Amino acid sequence: MSEELPMEALAPTAENIGQRVSIRSHDPEGGFRDLLGHLVSLNQVRKKDGQIITFEPSKIHLWKVVPDTSLQTGIFLYDTKSRQEQELVISDGRALRLYSCGPTVYRDAHVGNLRTFLLADLITRLVKVSGYKVHSVQNITDVGHMNDDLDVDLSAETSEDKVLTQAKLEHKDPFALARSYEAKFHHDLERLGIKSADVYPRASESIELMLRLIQQLIDSEHAYLGEDGSVYFAANTFESYGALSGNKLNELVPGHRYEYTGDGAKRFHADWALWKSAGNRSEMVWDSPWGSGFPGWHIECSAMSLHFLKGHVDLHIGGIDLRFPHHENERAQSNCASMSEVTDLWMHGEHLLFEGRKMSKSAGNVVLLEDIVNRGFDPLALRLVFLENRYRSQMDLNWDQIAAADSTLSRWRNKYQEWSSDEAPNEQLVVSELIDSILATLRDDLDTPRAIVQLRALEREQALSDKSKAQVFAAVDEFFGLDLTRPAITVELSPEIQALIDERRNARALKDFAKSDALRDQLLALKIAVKDGVNGMSWEVIP
Repeated sequence: MSEELPMEALAPTAENIGQRVSIRSHDPEGGFRDLLGHLVSLNQVRKKDGQIITFEPSKIHLWKVVPDTSLQTGIFLYDTKSRQEQELVISDGRALRLYSCGPTVYRDAHVGNLRTFLLADLITRLVKVSGYKVHSVQNITDVGHMNDDLDVDLSAETSEDKVLTQAKLEHKDPFALARSYEAKFHHDLERLGIKSADVYPRASESIELMLRLIQQLIDSEHAYLGEDGSVYFAANTFESYGALSGNKLNELVPGHRYEYTGDGAKRFHADWALWKSAGNRSEMVWDSPWGSGFPGWHIECSAMSLHFLKGHVDLHIGGIDLRFPHHENERAQSNCASMSEVTDLWMHGEHLLFEGRKMSKSAGNVVLLEDIVNRGFDPLALRLVFLENRYRSQMDLNWDQIAAADSTLSRWRNKYQEWSSDEAPNEQLVVSELIDSILATLRDDLDTPRAIVQLRALEREQALSDKSKAQVFAAVDEFFGLDLTRPAITVELSPEIQALIDERRNARALKDFAKSDALRDQLLALKIAVKDGVNGMSWEVIP
C-alpha cells in the first residue's frame, strides 16, 4: 500500500488473514525488514517454506496485499475432505505440488499397491498434457511402520517394526533388506509405465526433519513427552480432527488400528506417538532430545511434505486405507505446525480385490506384477485394466481381464502401425476436437473408463481416416502411457528357441500343462513371451 492510506489501514486487519501480503517493517537495528507470505494472524506471516514469522504491527512502514498467483487447471477431482469435486489449483502459480504416500519397503508391492501408485502418475501426466508443471514427492517408509497384519507368529513382538521383522525372517540387515525391496518397487513402476517422482525421501534419512517438527509441536503445546519417554501428539488440541474420515475423537475407542500404546503413558487414548522410546530395541534407533528412539509412522509424511513442498500441498494422494488414521493424523500434525490448512485437496484410491477376495498371504492370492509378466502378459496390460476401472470405486481384478487387456494392447499397437502409413489429407481440426474431448473426460474426476470407451469408439469409427486415428492415439497416449506407438519386434528365432516353442505347442496339445508351464518359464528367461488364446499359441519378443 502507499502513503496515501488512512492511518487505520497502516496494518493488516482480520479481513486480510489468509491473504498473501508483503510487509516492510522498521528493523530495531536500523533499516527495514521485508516479509512475504500468507497472513495467519494479525502479527504472523507464513512464508512459502512453512516458517512462521512474527512481526510487530506498530513497526510496519508499508504493506500491501500481493495478487494471487495461483493457476486454475480446469481439472476437477473428488476431494475426500469436502466430499465434493474440487478444482485442482496450482497455488504458487509455478508447479503443482503433489505428495503421494509411498511404500513400506519390507515386501514386494502387490497389484493393489500398484493401482494406488498409478494415481500420482495419471495426475502428473494429465496436468502436464494440460500445459502445467508438476513437482512431486513420494516417501519411502523404511522405518517406523509397526506390524499390524503380518502372517507370522509375533506374539512376543507385536509392536515391532515391519522392516525389522522381515529382516529377521530373511536373515538380512534391515537397511539392506529395505534397499532391495525399494529397488524392486522402482523396477515395478518402470514396467508399469509410472514416471518417477521428483523426490523419493527415505524415512531413515529424514530423521532431522522429523525431530525439528516434533520439537515445534512440543513448543506449541500440541505434543508432550510421555512417562515412557515417547513423545505423543495431543489429539484434542486439533479441533477439526476427523474432517477426512468422519471419526470423532470422543467416539474413538482405545487401541484403534496402527496405534502404539504405552501403559499410562498417554494423556488421552487417541493420542499417537511422534517419537517412540527405543526401550530394548537396538537396531534402527537414533538419538534425540528425548532419548534414543525412532519415529512414529505418521510424522514422516508431515515432515517430508512440509520440507520438500515448501509448506504447502496442492494435492495429496494415497489409498483409501490410509485415510484413517494415517492421513487424519498427518493433517493434524501439519496444520498445527504451520497454523494453516496445508493440503488443498485429498485424493484416495479405492481397494482392489482379486477374484472376489481381498489379497492376503493367508488367502494365498497375493498377485505381483512379476506374476503377470511370468504368464507372458505385457505389464502394461495391467495398467490398461486399471484405466478401465474408476479409481474411487472398488475393483475386482481377475486373470481374464488381464488377458483381454493384453489382447487389446496388441491389437491397438498393430493397428497404429497400419494407420500411421495412411497418406490421407490432414484433418487437424477433427483430430484436435477428438483429443480435446478425451482430455475433457479425464479432467472430470479422472474418468478413465469413459476415456477408454472413447478410444474404442474411435478405433471403430468408419468416417475417420486411419491417419487421423493414428494421430489421436499417439497424442492421448501421452496420458494413457500404454506405449501404443511401439512397433512389434520381429526377429529370426534361433533353432534352439524355435525348438522350445514347438515343444511347448506339442505339450499343450497333449494337455501336459506342467511341461507347458516349465517351457513357458524357460522361454521367458530367453525374453520370449508366449501366450495362449482362442487361436492357439502365439509369442513375442520382450523389449
